[in-house]
Amino acid sequence: MALNILRFLVDDQPRWGVSVSSKIYLLSLPCRQTADLLQYTPDQLRTFAASEPMPQMPKDEDLLSPITQPCKVLCQGANYRQHALESGMNPDASPFNLFFTKSSASIHTPSGAIIKPPHVEFLDYEIELALVLGKHTHQSVSIRDDNLHEYIAGICLANDISARDVQFQQSQFHKGKSYRSFCPLGPVLCLLDAEDMPYLYKMRLTLRVNGEIRQQDHTSNLIYKPAVTLSEFSQICDFAPGDVLLTGTPAGCALRLPSPGSQRWLGMLSTQQRWALFMKMQRQRREYLQEGDHIESSIISTDGTIDLGTQRHTVIF
Repeated sequence: MALNILRFLVDDQPRWGVSVSSKIYLLSLPCRQTADLLQYTPDQLRTFAASEPMPQMPKDEDLLSPITQPCKVLCQGANYRQHALESGMNPDASPFNLFFTKSSASIHTPSGAIIKPPHVEFLDYEIELALVLGKHTHQSVSIRDDNLHEYIAGICLANDISARDVQFQQSQFHKGKSYRSFCPLGPVLCLLDAEDMPYLYKMRLTLRVNGEIRQQDHTSNLIYKPAVTLSEFSQICDFAPGDVLLTGTPAGCALRLPSPGSQRWLGMLSTQQRWALFMKMQRQRREYLQEGDHIESSIISTDGTIDLGTQRHTVIF
């Protein structure tokens, strides 16, 4: 049975706790990192939980990311069909899994401020389901649905904040997605048992900006499923407990790129002309994040059994 873990400050010290029915039971374990926690099964962790709950839930400002450094932040792009189309890609003509990474320095708390670097103009949001890995690998591995639980320890909520002008104008995916505060994770780390794996395909993602729904989709619509993705990623990367894989974002981002047909004639323009059109097109998009905007993100299973909590952030310039 899935187990919800939170990480938060108590007397200015990070602590771990088990969340059950809106109550928190402190864990009596000397775990400094997520990897330490993942040495234990959900059932073992239950035995380390305090018998009495904390007198009150942690405040939003006390919540920490349940994913700690050191770790790798692996990412998929264009993994929902409609998002691929709105990003100027043809998912039928380009049948490949798009991989990139974010710096672990971008990992951020599940509540607080998203900080826009001064040189960034087009700041975007991307809600994603993050897989939390639980096994060391040192070679390519074949991962299937029947052994997926050996590699995935749990799941959490992620937001792949992106500086689109850096990402595209500078052709810098890693840089444009890795500024500090650009990867909020949590608040809940939901640890899964083997029988919980079907929930990977039963999660509904919702992101709002200033109360307006911008993104909403369901993980049943992922183009490349976790087993296929992890198998392919293992060809170029070793996994370690506590690493995360962001599985892609639904449609509804602020970014809009020209259609594949339009991109062909744009290729005949000079680089300066192309980027002038890019900047003009993006400036017409009111959806890009502005100073003071409030972002609220949540992921919950369709039956309500698994709730990864809610992220709440304010954009500051």
